Amino acid sequence: MKTTEVYILGGFLGSGKTTLLRNILKQESEAGRKVAVLLNELGSVSVDSGLIGDGVPLKELFDGCICCTIQDKLEVQLHELLTENELDAVYIETTGAAHPVEVLDGIMSPIFAKKLEYKGIITVVDLLRWRDREELSPQLRQLLAEQIHHADFILLNKADMVSEMEAAQLIYTIQALNTDAVCLLTEYAAVSLASLQQMQRKRHNGHQKLDVHDHLHLTAIVHTFEDAVAQTDFEEWLRALPETVYRMKGYISFTHSQYPHLFQYSYGMPMYMNEMMKMPLNIVMIGEKLDKEMLIGQLKALEAKAAR
Repeated sequence: MKTTEVYILGGFLGSGKTTLLRNILKQESEAGRKVAVLLNELGSVSVDSGLIGDGVPLKELFDGCICCTIQDKLEVQLHELLTENELDAVYIETTGAAHPVEVLDGIMSPIFAKKLEYKGIITVVDLLRWRDREELSPQLRQLLAEQIHHADFILLNKADMVSEMEAAQLIYTIQALNTDAVCLLTEYAAVSLASLQQMQRKRHNGHQKLDVHDHLHLTAIVHTFEDAVAQTDFEEWLRALPETVYRMKGYISFTHSQYPHLFQYSYGMPMYMNEMMKMPLNIVMIGEKLDKEMLIGQLKALEAKAAR
């Protein structure tokens, strides 16, 4: 089954995300790839959609942030993009106020998670704003730091607006927050598509490709249940999870129930809701540096135990 790559474009207001998106779309078009865009606007009118160009499937989300109020709308829009088009990639441009963990949580729906290949977060940092961050509120400074910490590729944009010495000092402070991401000084968010596509490829001994999840900050793992599990065993498994599992959501069939349950988990707190119809038994786990084989192996063991 063909999967569609998903890239999240993040960064604070005015950092250059839309300029980056236009650069990417131009290169994707030249490469002959079919891509779509999902724009998230905090207001009720789109500022950026007119800049996307014809021929690119586009969905827009207004009056809210992906991470707060419109996750359900996001799932609908993304599902429509995937069903109406044969896509190589989807680019999601978030609002400047979006938190990366919440955005990833919003796009990884159990309904279609198997169709997506999450590639990573590209964060655009306005070097001038980062230099003057002490003038911002503590909340905004924290958001800027979180956007940098969870990035897989960081564009240090507006490099022409600071001196070389300032740029070197700013890079040092940014790399202290995120030692793994690729950092690139840019003007007008100019970056090659090849660089972005290769950000997930980590080579060992010059030739061996490692799994994309080996070095991402945020990992999205999808597991499909074949059978029901006992709820008591499942909750025991939850209690033993590492703290780096931030989110889970999906549909689970328990041995005591005819229909599956919608399950949501956030920072250690589970929630269940009865569903009155059959649903795909997918569960999505989101966190940092998760052991994919171990977690899926544990869930399969729960299924095997319930089947005995």
